[in-house]
Amino acid sequence: MKAISILGSTGSIGVSALDVVSRYPDKFRVAALSAGSNTDLLAEQIRRHRPRIVSVIDEHRAAALRDNLGKSGPVPDVVWGEDGYKKTASVPEADIVLSAMVGAAGLLPTLQAIEAGKDIALANKETLVMAGEIVMGAALRKGVRILPVDSEHSAIFQCLEGRRNNRIRKILLTASGGPFLHLPRERFGEITVADALNHPNWKMGKKITVDSATMMNKGLEMIEAHWLFGADMDRIEVVVHPESIVHSMVEWMDGSVLAQMGVPDMRGPIAYALSYPDRLDGVTSPVDFARSGNLTFLPPDPARFPSLRLAFEAGKRGGTAPAAMNAANEVAVARFLAGDLGFTDIPRVITECVKRHRVIDSPEIGQILEADRWARSEAGKLGR
Repeated sequence: MKAISILGSTGSIGVSALDVVSRYPDKFRVAALSAGSNTDLLAEQIRRHRPRIVSVIDEHRAAALRDNLGKSGPVPDVVWGEDGYKKTASVPEADIVLSAMVGAAGLLPTLQAIEAGKDIALANKETLVMAGEIVMGAALRKGVRILPVDSEHSAIFQCLEGRRNNRIRKILLTASGGPFLHLPRERFGEITVADALNHPNWKMGKKITVDSATMMNKGLEMIEAHWLFGADMDRIEVVVHPESIVHSMVEWMDGSVLAQMGVPDMRGPIAYALSYPDRLDGVTSPVDFARSGNLTFLPPDPARFPSLRLAFEAGKRGGTAPAAMNAANEVAVARFLAGDLGFTDIPRVITECVKRHRVIDSPEIGQILEADRWARSEAGKLGR
């Protein structure tokens, strides 16, 4: 039985992961949970899964959680803040840590888990976007596995198993195209928050859903794939596949292409990462190919989705450029969700922020965090 620590247990990935744990009680148990401010849901998760330690964003919410839990059942050790997240990431009894926190906040806890010798089920793509060289180097040094949870990277991981990576010609990341794939460009200025959150295939948190609508999510995944699989950015391409049945593909030197397919259900890649190298019975429904209809593939339109190009260029530049680009995107998306920016302002803010950033090559972790801090401050001022 594997003991799991889940960083980001109240988000969409965390909730799906706990559903997997509940369905396979003979395979998994929960050692630790961390959340941000959703203490009501966290309290429910604690009552059901009985972790030894949990963490929240601040001391005020920690006190509220203790009060809530004190009404019924045992109370775990409740910690908070950055130190609290690090404690849940490195809890001794955990065999694997699911890194599912949203955004840059996941970087330091994930590094802490690696330093503690924990295998990582990685759903927090920003960890590798910001500090891929440092993170992958630490994993190699500590002898831990980074098991991808994003459906696209899980697909590539499965296509590569037992095969020589140096014979790859191209990695093909599939993208649904989001809710605006066929919306005329001249109407992008009319896009509302509700429109952007209406994803046609996947149920995700607000930030990642907006990233999917701008296709920034796919750009971040290109950088993540670069670090996970050791592929040059120029050998990673994005293909729009609206049906979300083919989760990604690998093209080999001889022209052959391997694809991993399945229904769009995040429990599949989550379960595979948590149970690796085993596969669990009946995690998701199989694809009914006779009824699925046509599978279509289209090139992405860079004019409609400039965020894809912005992420690719930052990944090519390297150094602190991806961290600054990612921070600018997080702030711009938050401002869009708050009604402070329009949808088309998101890539404009990112573009201006990246232009102003002075890139540091081969940065240390402190320099990456400073680039993140600077870009957040800068992106908060732009586009007003």
